[in-house]
Amino acid sequence: MDFSNILFDFKNNIVLVVGGSRGIGRGVVDAFLKSGSRVFYASRHPMKNAESNDAVHIPVDLTEESEIKKLFEVVDSYGRLDILVNSAAINFSKKNEDISIEEWNLVIQTNLSASFCLCKEALVRMKHQKRGKIVNISSIAGRHRSLVSGVHYVSSKAGLIGLTKQLAFEAAEYNINVNALCPSQTMTDMLQKSMTQDELKNLITNIPLNRLASVKDQVGVILFLCSDAASYITGTSIDVNGGQI
Repeated sequence: MDFSNILFDFKNNIVLVVGGSRGIGRGVVDAFLKSGSRVFYASRHPMKNAESNDAVHIPVDLTEESEIKKLFEVVDSYGRLDILVNSAAINFSKKNEDISIEEWNLVIQTNLSASFCLCKEALVRMKHQKRGKIVNISSIAGRHRSLVSGVHYVSSKAGLIGLTKQLAFEAAEYNINVNALCPSQTMTDMLQKSMTQDELKNLITNIPLNRLASVKDQVGVILFLCSDAASYITGTSIDVNGGQI
């Protein structure tokens, strides 16, 4: 077999990264830019040091379906959409009894309902061109449970896995792959700000590989799922968690 043509080469691809201003999403933006893609990223605010790359920022409020539709109108001006990565999410660390219905609705809307709307809009376009890749970023919390996150976050991430499976089934006949990534705690600015050094050390003791994930650890798998090497993978959720069960 000749695998020489299977590369992380995304030249001339049109890529949309939702939640691309920081964390894993920012890493995805940078990786696709380096691989030759035309990259759009959607978030409330532009990334820091945005002048260092050629990614196009599209401001969006993910709680408003009308803004999601406008987001795709911008992408449409470039003719097509090859890859969608849904990375945006919010999280609150609260016990069930301390969560209001307003906060529940906000988390579900941002983390799950927005992903439904984004996938819906993307699939309309991808079905027409009979190809495309979608990667939804779920979480280790959506697979199991969380020591710190609230039930609303865990529920939204578990729901994202179900959304991915069903969309993959419906989109398969159009040569579209829909998969999910389930990352564990990843060394981002947000994680470092939310936990003390002692808390981070205690967290690492529960990870078989004895370290936290880097953004690069997560981004590499996302690129794999968007590549030709993963052309026969759809409807799956890949754990990138250092061996945590």
